[in-house]
Amino acid sequence: MQSDICNLASCQKACTGVDYVLQQAALGSVPRSLEDPITTNDSNISGFLNMLVAARNAKVKRFDYAASCSTYGDHPGQPKVEDQIGKPLSPYAVTKYVNELYADVFGKTYGLQSIGLRYFNVFGPLQDPEGAYAAVIPKWIASMIKGEPVYINGDGEISRDFCYIDNVVQASLLAAKTQNTEAVNQVYNIAMGDRTTLNELYAQLKQNLISSCPYMKDAHAVYRDFRAGDVRHSLASIDKAREMLGYAPTQSMRQGLALAMPWYQSQSQEVN
Repeated sequence: MQSDICNLASCQKACTGVDYVLQQAALGSVPRSLEDPITTNDSNISGFLNMLVAARNAKVKRFDYAASCSTYGDHPGQPKVEDQIGKPLSPYAVTKYVNELYADVFGKTYGLQSIGLRYFNVFGPLQDPEGAYAAVIPKWIASMIKGEPVYINGDGEISRDFCYIDNVVQASLLAAKTQNTEAVNQVYNIAMGDRTTLNELYAQLKQNLISSCPYMKDAHAVYRDFRAGDVRHSLASIDKAREMLGYAPTQSMRQGLALAMPWYQSQSQEVN
């Protein structure tokens, strides 16, 4: 059953008297969508549609929403460019692509201005390190601090375009405030435009933690089977966002890790 938080009445209440909607809510995680596609669909498609209807009814000026790099699916091209996508590899990816289709239809039929931001592997403070569906960076840091095994799915050469949260906030505000009419009713990659393998990420986290966790010196990751629904490589072209929105990421993956690490460490120490 669809959560009360994303029913039409709740969405209409959220949009009342609002000029700009930044729709960031979704039920994330590829593995969770594989285990429970119905709940993912209810939240990410039905809930999203309710938000679109509520925004249309409230006559908001702009509806900006979190899209996803999962939309690229099995398309082999690198880097990923916005107008070239493949077939989805998970129920989650299906829901995020449907979001883009609905936003496009609402623009054409109701005149609702929207911008979709395809986020690539966002990380930063306040990111939950616990639970089966935690993102890789906080989950690995928590495991390292606790002296628990770090599991890598596949051979570790899977790569991702990790994007620090400050870059995402910048892009969201640019999308909401842009006066470039040609930039509206489109989707954009929001990332660093660089990729890091899981092996490289593990080594970087280990280096950052070894001074406070000396037992990490002799630690090694544990490799296991490749995870269903995952793509092997994900690298974004951010040229379109630069040109149309003025997007200019300020924090690299390494810089973002340095900024976020104190928070991740404090949370893991509190748990211990």
